Amino acid sequence: MDFRTELDMLGEKQVPANAYWGIHTQRAIENFSLSSRRVPLALIRAVAQVKKAAALANEELGFLPKDKACAIVAACDDVMDGSLSDAFPLDALQGGAGTSTNMNVNEVVANRAIEILGGKKGEYSLVHPLEHVNLHQSTNDVYPTALKIALIRELQRTSEAVAALQGAFQRKEKEFASIVKIGRSELQDAVPMTLGAEFSGFSEAISRDRWRIFKCEERLRVLNIGATAIGTGLGSPRDYIFLVIEKLRDLTGLGISRGENPVGETANADVFVEVSGILKAHAASLVKISGDLRLLNYLGEIRLPQLQAGSSIMPGKVNPVMLEAAIQVGLQVMANDGLVTETVSRGTLQINEFLPLLASAILESVEIMTAINLSLTEYIDGIKADEARCRYYFDRSRTIVTAFLPVIGYDRANGLLKEFDAAGCEDFRAFLTEKLGEEVVEKILAPHNLMALGYR
Repeated sequence: MDFRTELDMLGEKQVPANAYWGIHTQRAIENFSLSSRRVPLALIRAVAQVKKAAALANEELGFLPKDKACAIVAACDDVMDGSLSDAFPLDALQGGAGTSTNMNVNEVVANRAIEILGGKKGEYSLVHPLEHVNLHQSTNDVYPTALKIALIRELQRTSEAVAALQGAFQRKEKEFASIVKIGRSELQDAVPMTLGAEFSGFSEAISRDRWRIFKCEERLRVLNIGATAIGTGLGSPRDYIFLVIEKLRDLTGLGISRGENPVGETANADVFVEVSGILKAHAASLVKISGDLRLLNYLGEIRLPQLQAGSSIMPGKVNPVMLEAAIQVGLQVMANDGLVTETVSRGTLQINEFLPLLASAILESVEIMTAINLSLTEYIDGIKADEARCRYYFDRSRTIVTAFLPVIGYDRANGLLKEFDAAGCEDFRAFLTEKLGEEVVEKILAPHNLMALGYR
């Protein structure tokens, strides 16, 4: 392999000749070989978009020559369209508050811009990673700004996926509206309901999650771009500070704004805890609903889609694998929320040094949440009801007598239960029909009466 020699404040280092990255990235590769997880590409693309906005602002204000600015913009476009994805090899876990990632993007954009201008990689007299690509910026304003933009983009996809899942549950709610069954509390028979009503509980929970996720974009719209190292804007021209946010708003098409207190925006990352908490709430919903669907399938009241063989030793066994995957996704998101909370709380004084772990955790949560919601949507659409099984449990449940309390009273209901137990019968509905008459029983246990709001 051929190499080129690059120089920084620590000395010389060999960099692969064909690599778009430079010496800062090469040091980070060697320093942070910690996991198999790379910096999320969604974050890399967002950093490149910030660099593009900065280049446009600097060119308009006369701080960058037009040819250099145009080359930087074109290079940023190459990063954003994914054609240079292999040039971002850094581990997601890295020290320095994201400096390695910022420098990785600076160097890749610079070297690609150099090529566009007809030079060779490493000829930084044409386009310099720091003096041109990173002009009037710091990792501490670029990185959190890019993370918020990446999150907004990904959350928009998540919101759409959650909306699709809500629709799937609503379709089942309507399909199962006339199927009576026994409700359950504390894993014991409770009062009658319909299977449609049970699924309405699922759709309502997902509806709340959808609204929370849709609205949480608002928490991320306030940015600290232009704040440079600690929020004071030191080293950045006033005109640039106000122009770069306008350029970024135009490029992203998002309703973003500059923070009124850039020092506070730079020092604190609490907004990410809030957003992660919203994702955790949806994770809790998915875990709970997935557990319920597994139980209903075990009871035989619903039949889940069969996706794959469930055992290497038990022929014919089919497991609820998609629901098990959903539960695992939910648990991972809950664990990631703990990481987000810890990283935010451990920031010190004017910056948060632990944003790389935070970014990896929260972007993973959004990614896997989107994927599992899309997978579950198709899965839920494939659920079938076993009406006969629902009716079997319903007819044999002693707790359906609760529906008759407004007609026969508590004491009479207790008396009927004692008679039923003494008779050694199994079908309680048939017993009630014999004692109260078919017309009364059919009326009270009709699906629309069971789900009416009150008995009058």
